[in-house]
Amino acid sequence: MNLYLTALLAYSLFLMALGIFMSRRVKSSADFLVAGRSLGPGRLFATFLAANIGAGSTVGATGLGYRMGMSAWWWVGSAAIGTAILSQFLGPRLWTIAKQHNLSTLPDFLEFRYGRSVKAVISVLFWFGALAILAAQLIAISWILNTIAAIPKWEGCLIGGVVAIVYCTAGGMMSSSFVNMFELAVTMSGLLLAVPFAIHTLGGWHNMETMIAAHSGGPTAAHSLFSIVGAGPRQILAWVAILVPSFMISPGLVQKVYGARDTRTVRIGVGLNSIGQAIFAFVPPVLGLCALAALPHLPNPELALPSAMKLLLPRWLGIWTLASIFSAELSATDAILFMLSTSLAVDLYKTFLKPDVTQRQMLFASRAASVAAGVVGILLATVLPSIIAAVSIFYGLIAVALFVPVVAGIYARGLLSLAALTSIFAAVAATLLTIHQTSGHGFGWLSPQAIGILTAAVVMLLFRAFHPQYATVREPAVILEIKRS
Repeated sequence: MNLYLTALLAYSLFLMALGIFMSRRVKSSADFLVAGRSLGPGRLFATFLAANIGAGSTVGATGLGYRMGMSAWWWVGSAAIGTAILSQFLGPRLWTIAKQHNLSTLPDFLEFRYGRSVKAVISVLFWFGALAILAAQLIAISWILNTIAAIPKWEGCLIGGVVAIVYCTAGGMMSSSFVNMFELAVTMSGLLLAVPFAIHTLGGWHNMETMIAAHSGGPTAAHSLFSIVGAGPRQILAWVAILVPSFMISPGLVQKVYGARDTRTVRIGVGLNSIGQAIFAFVPPVLGLCALAALPHLPNPELALPSAMKLLLPRWLGIWTLASIFSAELSATDAILFMLSTSLAVDLYKTFLKPDVTQRQMLFASRAASVAAGVVGILLATVLPSIIAAVSIFYGLIAVALFVPVVAGIYARGLLSLAALTSIFAAVAATLLTIHQTSGHGFGWLSPQAIGILTAAVVMLLFRAFHPQYATVREPAVILEIKRS
């Protein structure tokens, strides 16, 4: 059997065994959903960073680096900016409300803040959007397996899906937080080691620049590839508009915030994650440029990372680095799978079908939802064309639909359910209309997603200015509780 494939299969078996072993700590649905709110700064940092370094920020971002050079930093760098804001501002406030009112998901907060109708709309939108990003992780795994062993795409998606389903379904956040710590160590060590080895194989940075200039049409074209703003302000602002808001209010990340021990843990753990993301953001574009220098005619840019690992690294490091990429995709896959399962079990099943569900029934429903979401994600991964396409669907939907209602729900007083619902539908409609009218380009420097977010903000402000009934019974108490925290 192929040595690379043997190593990855052995590693997969180890992760599944570790997840099953750690599942013995799960005694209730609270342990499964929010790890019993017991995560310290180290475990919160690890589970955050492991979830954030997934298909989009490894295989996908390296593919962007292969095409656009160092400006691909903004794909992961924008996420780092979003999580930095989450760590210091939104996260501690959301944790305080979740702790005091026993909330398990972000839609729980939206229900508490606006009512069940908003929770229902967001839960459905989020569930379909999250399926796309789950598919993106599985596509990345399939590219890795295809590169090292010529395994067909559907088989690679199936293998990755089964591994993630096993250890996520076994123990939920409790299990995943421990597995993520191990995965993060493998991921970061492998990818950080890959950079100097790949550059050395190419004969150094200057020689790599010369090779890229020869492939790309001269020094001028090569210069833009080595500039962090080479993609141009329009493209960079489009990434910022999608990714900064998404990582401020992503339901999966907010649920990990809920698992923290206290607000200090949120500030430290998530803050360290944002620093780690900002540093890591340089790795994919550099590796993309290395792949461009060595393999200028790849049929699919998203094959750049696994191809470079095989060609530019010694075998021992190639195996380790491929395991690190595989690890990154699996850690993100289980994070998405966990989001989907809790959304289905808590936000839909418990809220609308069986409000009096017991702890035992809730635990079973969460695990069943995890399996169901995994199966649907595997099927979707076999038909979506690329990682970036799939990831963009999710982040665009999250940013447009959730950003304004969540931020307004934390900081503004007395906003009504009608205002939130109207802003959500107006934002989605404005985004879709802009995509249709401009073929996805937007107007000027404003991407369709940025226009959608601005539309939602305008709608909220209009309700604020002209609707006379801005008062709720519980809002002042909530604001007081947040200020005290």
